[in-house]
Amino acid sequence: MTVNHASLGPLELADGRWGIGDSAGPGTHWLEVRPDGFQQHAPDAEGQLVPWTRVMTGIRLTWGTRPQDTTSRGKYTLKGMVADRDGAWLHMTLRDPYEDHHLRFDQHPRPYRAVDVLRLEALLRRLTDEGRLRLLGDPEWVGRAVASLAGGKNRWVTDGALEQAVAEALAAAGTGGL
Repeated sequence: MTVNHASLGPLELADGRWGIGDSAGPGTHWLEVRPDGFQQHAPDAEGQLVPWTRVMTGIRLTWGTRPQDTTSRGKYTLKGMVADRDGAWLHMTLRDPYEDHHLRFDQHPRPYRAVDVLRLEALLRRLTDEGRLRLLGDPEWVGRAVASLAGGKNRWVTDGALEQAVAEALAAAGTGGL
């Protein structure tokens, strides 16, 4: 896939569609952000589709070879970059039936800034909490939100600063076409 250089941590625009993880690398796991939900892509087969309506709560990103490596959630370098390169996971709680669920994705060759990862996670949590996760299915809306959240200083951020950045991004992105 050709990368258009729009990204927020592992969330990246490639060939006109948004995905989480390295969609261009050979034999990689990644998540396509589609109008109907997260579509898992794996080297040997297409994985499952997780519809937006099933995602309930608990959405977060972790780093490590296994989804149970919850201690890997905060491995960052002194320069504010994600330190672990062994794999990554998007965790969530699903409904109907209720279950804790995780989707694997491989990291891009480029490093992720910690502030971008934290902003992405805060955006996903806010959209989930407000029942508006379906907005991720609108590529133009995602582009506006990412443009608002990406960039800026890579410094330590507080929960309040993350909430403010996400609120500003939601206002800048609008209500979306969905």
